[in-house]
Amino acid sequence: MSQPQKGICAEPNLHAQFLHYNVIDEDEQAIRAKLARVLDIFDHFDNEHYEAMVSGVICIGSDYFSELYPGLRPIELSPFPDMQCDDRIAPSKTCDLLIQIRADRLDIVHAISMEVHELLHLHVELIDDIRGFRYLDGRDLTGFIDADDNPRGLDKKAVAVIGEEDPDFIGGCYVHTQKYLHDMRRWQLLSERRQEQVMGRTREHHLLSEEANANSHYIRSRVTDLSDSQGRQHLLRQSMPYANMSEQGLFFVSHCHSSQPFRTMLQSMIFGMQADEYDAFLDYTSAQTGGAYFAPSLDFIKLRAQS
Repeated sequence: MSQPQKGICAEPNLHAQFLHYNVIDEDEQAIRAKLARVLDIFDHFDNEHYEAMVSGVICIGSDYFSELYPGLRPIELSPFPDMQCDDRIAPSKTCDLLIQIRADRLDIVHAISMEVHELLHLHVELIDDIRGFRYLDGRDLTGFIDADDNPRGLDKKAVAVIGEEDPDFIGGCYVHTQKYLHDMRRWQLLSERRQEQVMGRTREHHLLSEEANANSHYIRSRVTDLSDSQGRQHLLRQSMPYANMSEQGLFFVSHCHSSQPFRTMLQSMIFGMQADEYDAFLDYTSAQTGGAYFAPSLDFIKLRAQS
């Protein structure tokens, strides 16, 4: 079976960098070859600094995939499902390439990012550069725990990695991203009770809040269609907070063997199941970008680098 990229099912790290590129070179063969060399960079730093738990993911934009890899295409690879209802917007801004870099040492993340950029810079334009970090004990900047219901152990691979349902792309993964910008001043004006109603969970222990309702974030973003009979999620969330003195938010990343669960989640958050039953947290955060990508298996990237 084709081996998935290591970063798909990796454990959460302390630091990350997300490099978004658009390709400005028509030499696709050169780009295919250099993406295989990016894998070598990941492996080199992983071997040299094993304690840093290095991992990475090369993601190809939905619109660029067939240009870079002509021929067969992943069955469910489609553009980002941009949606809008009133002032709730999920914009589509997919880049040609997304390189995810993660480690438990910030210096290692920086060093990998610089080597990757130096390797690719003649062929690409850097569109966005987001540095993520673990906040406290895995919380969002809102103070609430994020993704504690992620699949664990062997369930990760079953959720995130394509199997026999698409034989030509076994080991691949559908990746969706959104850069959320939080209105932290407005959020911090809320009482803790109101925050817990918006989220649907208690802030300290992440238990179901007595104030939860159909508009609560953890209800709207964890709809029934995203869970199996045992409550295990059908999305593997690999999101991380980002921040500087002018912007604070969450860079949402999901890995999945199908593109449908993300679309279902987004539909639930923006439109709800009936009128005005949308995700209440969207009154305090807004999506600035949205991307639909495919992360091919290691074997696919290395084989296509030679053709």
